[in-house]
Amino acid sequence: MRRSWVVSAVAAPVVAAMTVLLAAGPALAWQCPVQWKAAEEAIKKAEGMKVAPEGKAMIEDAKRLIAESKKHHTEGNTKVEHARAMWKAKAALAIAESVATISEP
Repeated sequence: MRRSWVVSAVAAPVVAAMTVLLAAGPALAWQCPVQWKAAEEAIKKAEGMKVAPEGKAMIEDAKRLIAESKKHHTEGNTKVEHARAMWKAKAALAIAESVATISEP
């Protein structure tokens, strides 16, 4: 009897948390401007560092991805276009953060 009480006491909050996360996922997934801002800030940070030549090329790639992301967002009418905008913005952020990692302050 005691064991089932413990399981239900643990399971209920876990199920509630999973429900909230699953419901919030789609709402958070389409926040393109937030992703652009994060990527642009990371690019600015990387540009302020001592960047190696290969890092400069990576920064240009990140800037290109942000421009493409904005184009997908503004010209796209479908969820697929917005998904492309999101992954390109996130890729730009990852590239910029990588450049900051391999660069000197």
